[in-house]
Amino acid sequence: MASDGSTVDVPLSEGLEHTQQEWEQATAAVLRKSRRLSDDAADSDVWSTLATTTLDGIVVTPLGTPALSADVPDGGLPGQAPFTRGAVASRELDGWDVRAWFTDPDPERTARDVVTDLENGVNSLWISAGTGGVPLDALGRVLEPVFLDLAPVVLDAPFEPVEAAQALVDVIGDKGVDPAPGTSLGADPIGAAFRGRGVTDLDVAVQVARLAQTVGARGITVDATAVHDAGASDVQELAYSLGAGVTYLRLLVDAGLDVDTAAGLIDFRYAATDEQFPTIAKFRAARRLWNRVAELSGVTSAAAGQVQHGVTSRPMMARYDPYVNMLRTTVASFAAGVGGATSVTVLPFDEPLGLPEPFSRRIARNTSSLLISESHVAAVTDPAGGSHAVEKLTDDLARAAWALFGEIDATDSLDAALSLVRGKVEQTVSERALAIAKRRRPITGVSEFPNLDEQLPERRPYAEPLEVHRYAGEFEALRDEPTRQPVFLASMGPIAAHTARATFAANLLAAGGVKTVVAGATDGPDDVLTAYDAAGKPSVVCLVGNDAAYEQWGADLVTALRGAGATYVILAGKADVGADTTIAMGLDALAFLRSIREELGA
Repeated sequence: MASDGSTVDVPLSEGLEHTQQEWEQATAAVLRKSRRLSDDAADSDVWSTLATTTLDGIVVTPLGTPALSADVPDGGLPGQAPFTRGAVASRELDGWDVRAWFTDPDPERTARDVVTDLENGVNSLWISAGTGGVPLDALGRVLEPVFLDLAPVVLDAPFEPVEAAQALVDVIGDKGVDPAPGTSLGADPIGAAFRGRGVTDLDVAVQVARLAQTVGARGITVDATAVHDAGASDVQELAYSLGAGVTYLRLLVDAGLDVDTAAGLIDFRYAATDEQFPTIAKFRAARRLWNRVAELSGVTSAAAGQVQHGVTSRPMMARYDPYVNMLRTTVASFAAGVGGATSVTVLPFDEPLGLPEPFSRRIARNTSSLLISESHVAAVTDPAGGSHAVEKLTDDLARAAWALFGEIDATDSLDAALSLVRGKVEQTVSERALAIAKRRRPITGVSEFPNLDEQLPERRPYAEPLEVHRYAGEFEALRDEPTRQPVFLASMGPIAAHTARATFAANLLAAGGVKTVVAGATDGPDDVLTAYDAAGKPSVVCLVGNDAAYEQWGADLVTALRGAGATYVILAGKADVGADTTIAMGLDALAFLRSIREELGA
């Protein structure tokens, strides 16, 4: 804008330059207005106020600057070592491979789902086969209409890995085609060992790899979602994948394969969460790390580009208010695709409830289709590349994961390595659980904004369900057993005076399966007692009002409520009115809810 009020066109090549101090000043003004920064705080405090720290202790800054990424190694070009910017220079499908998941043991249903998905945007199939999944003797029936030279098939058969691999090889042979690139027999005995389900004999990996060679497919999948599903952090997931990948590489070389051939038989599976930037950085860091392993192992650059299958995180999904899972998986699939995953599976939003239905399957496949074809997020290879913040986060993740991989690789046995990883994961689970309990990591529909009257959709159960550490699990356990008695909200004063704290208290209690009854607008203890009588005199009450009301008649109200039958009094806020406990932002919500449920005789 010129001084005379007219607009001025500035060429993009010139741009407008602003200093870091200007940004700090403008940001500080906003934070002061929202009371997140005190009036006497320095403008530069905005960095610490807005920065976040991951569970791995990595600081994510609110703004990327050239200084932030000054020491970050060059990521190269897409399709070239170190492959940070992509395993390939361009994607054949003008986007990532949209991969659908099939686990229904009913062959007829699965056969119909396969055709429907392939006709409506899906490019490849991820099939749980054998125990708990598609019966092995039905694999030919399920794949009968599939052009296997066009649509890759990836197996997940932890209980019968060799038999499932042979079944797919037979189907490929019967069709007389070369399998589409990306086809994998998917053996992963190390993942089975970590999960504690399936065949754990490492010789299985060699057997399946040799079968894969007969048809020109990949044979081994390093499934890092095994540790993610147990609660692992991003760094732990990356380090585990390197440890498992190196173990398989050594195993195949010891079996007589050259290192290039061995590397070409391995692909990787990672979880994608709704933490957008860490997920983008994780996929980028994974390629860089595997390239380093390849360099040290003597793998040529042609075989060093990591083939990645991104799967939207199971732990992040919630059973309650499951439709919110659509939002979570949209962000997660966006992050995996932008991060350069070769293929992406969006798990249906009802995955925590049981076997998906046609509607949820449609939403899952359309999520990727819309991102690719309508939002065009895959039009540019590695769109996050060059972002100072993303480059720095990628580097931080890679360095931390390489250090942890060093610890894992230094162990003297596979059991010792897995034990080390389990110990690290348990620490992360504890740290995350505390953050969730205190609602520093809110879970919409569960720990925040729960709906106690919702009717969950019914789904058929899994034949062999995975054991998953769901982040919402502890809150959901409380919701599974709602209390018989409500908490009475003793609202003080007009609605405008108490609605903020009443809403806070009601949402908090609902997160633990506790309903509330609110007094409404009141003008003193007598009005509250009348409403208390009408509510049936619940044993637990919670005062909700403003500080002025607490000071004027809070103590009198507490005395009156106790006299009327209340055995436990909560106060929303921090006033001293003789309550048994107080609630405010930052409390351990789980601990509070468990104690209140005991008071209610839940």
